Amino acid sequence: MASMWKLGGLTWKDLAARVWQQINEDEIFGRAAQLSYFFLLALFPLLLFLTTLLGYFADAGTELRNNLLTYLSAVVPDSASELIHTTVDEISKSAGGGKLSFGVLATLWAASNGMGAISESLNVTYDVKETRPWWKARLVSIVLTIALAILIISALALMLYGSHIAAGIANSFGLGSVFVTTWKIAQWPIVLFFVLMAFSLIYYFAPDLHDQDWKWVTPGSVIGLTLWLLVSFGFRTYLNYFNSYSATYGGLGAVIILMLWFYFTGAAILIGGEINSEIENAAAEAGAPDAKERGEKAPNDSDK
Repeated sequence: MASMWKLGGLTWKDLAARVWQQINEDEIFGRAAQLSYFFLLALFPLLLFLTTLLGYFADAGTELRNNLLTYLSAVVPDSASELIHTTVDEISKSAGGGKLSFGVLATLWAASNGMGAISESLNVTYDVKETRPWWKARLVSIVLTIALAILIISALALMLYGSHIAAGIANSFGLGSVFVTTWKIAQWPIVLFFVLMAFSLIYYFAPDLHDQDWKWVTPGSVIGLTLWLLVSFGFRTYLNYFNSYSATYGGLGAVIILMLWFYFTGAAILIGGEINSEIENAAAEAGAPDAKERGEKAPNDSDK
């Protein structure tokens, strides 16, 4: 298959025009609103699990927990960050094994519902119908949820403990301060790669497509991640200067801001999927080998 970075023979301007047309036809922004609902449902079971788990290793207010919330607040708007911080304080007061077990199950179930909604929306972007049995689709959603959690936790671990890891390696193997400095710089591209990998996994496994070629990085994953970072920091900056949600909605303002951020996150994911879909469709129209036109799936064994 022709390289995705050749854009299927399209110029960037043509690609943007096609993607915008498909965004409107596929009601991407409406589907992003649906995703924000599922993301909100998945968030607090996840917080319940994480804070309970952290309760076994660190008390409330320790460096570990503060660092986690600090990195989260760098992307999430201030009001939403305060809501999350308050919720973490409340649900972590009574950590226990039963709550930990419930948190695992509730998180997997709620988050897999969100992943299922992403799969359904990406099926629309590729114009394919879901043909997998419900149990297989649910299993894919759960496995994807676990894989994304591992990638996110790994990225957080590098951000939180990268310097400690570098110092430990340097001491064990007799490496100097140059290695430590190099590691501190190199860990950020690694973190970025983990996040890009999360996008690539979603675009590869979530839609019901067959016989795809695995690509580590695609235009859709790069642009989707870039859009997410831009809208996150842009929305955060806007709220710092023009935040009227709290004055208008009172205590509900923080919840609305959090759902808006989830809305932008869902839109970024789906737009990235539309970009990949349009590139593959353009390649098929141009006669590229193995490229599939819109809505076409390569036959699987049951179709032969």
